[in-house]
Amino acid sequence: MHDSSAISPAIGDLRLEGARAWLESLPAWADAHLEPIAGDASFRRYFRVVGDRDQAVLMDAPPDREDTAPFLQVDAILRDAGVHAPAVLATDIDDGFLLLEDLGDRLLREELDHNSAADWFPRLFTVLRSLALEADCGSLPFYDRHRLLEELELFPRWYLERHHALTLSCEDWDIWEDLCTRLIAQAHAQPQVFVHRDFHSSNLLALPGGDIGVIDFQDAVRGPLCYDFVSLLWDRYIAWPRQRLEDWMEAFRQQVADDTEPAEWRRWCDWMGLQRNLKVVGIFARLHYRDGKDGYLEMIPRFWQYLLDVLPHYPEFEGFARLLDRLQCAP
Repeated sequence: MHDSSAISPAIGDLRLEGARAWLESLPAWADAHLEPIAGDASFRRYFRVVGDRDQAVLMDAPPDREDTAPFLQVDAILRDAGVHAPAVLATDIDDGFLLLEDLGDRLLREELDHNSAADWFPRLFTVLRSLALEADCGSLPFYDRHRLLEELELFPRWYLERHHALTLSCEDWDIWEDLCTRLIAQAHAQPQVFVHRDFHSSNLLALPGGDIGVIDFQDAVRGPLCYDFVSLLWDRYIAWPRQRLEDWMEAFRQQVADDTEPAEWRRWCDWMGLQRNLKVVGIFARLHYRDGKDGYLEMIPRFWQYLLDVLPHYPEFEGFARLLDRLQCAP
């Protein structure tokens, strides 16, 4: 039997005490001990549950802050599509505890580099193809105009106005609104499929045998075909040369959209990438100022460079590029 002191909950940590009591009610895990796992940008926490014969992952999702229902719904969709999402071993929905299959700690971000990309990307495309063509997204929320615009508006609100203390003129807002209108229209011109919404190397796990595990998918929606693909390409931890990006765009187009012209597909990818990267800059600023989470502001320069790399390819966004330059709002 494990020493219960191995859990070492902080004094007054009622959530962790509740998790211990729940685990003790499960015969296979009654004597297990808990080890903290690094969390994410949400209010969820994760612990590795180590038993005598096996181990699992405990998700602590406070019901007043996090709803476990979307996680369970999307997990089932992914597993039905043949994607390796964690199996659900036990649930306590009322108290917000889930016991999940342990997919390990080998994050793709630690494995993926310029030398290993040729090995990993074909496997990643297989997962992305399953998400786009096999996952049943009919029950998921639609990535509608309101949702896309709400995400885009994080950029002026939290990055321009809060981080840089800038005040936009009416003319500036006209330029911004034109950009948003174009990006949203392009997003809705694409086939609408399952969208993970955060498909990148920190939410993917390298599993034994070369399989890829997928996590942090509870915010999935029905949305643009290339969204998850561009999330992978414009990653927070590694940047790729433009030619390599275009080579991957063409390779994936042939798998999921071979009836779409290559130039149109590139436009879809670039414009969807602009929407996502503007959102990410805004989210990182919000995480810092509203949520008090350190470390996100220092990630903004990479996403800022992604914006600068794509904007010159499209004359439609010349006004917005000039606006960014005039405001002198680079990180």
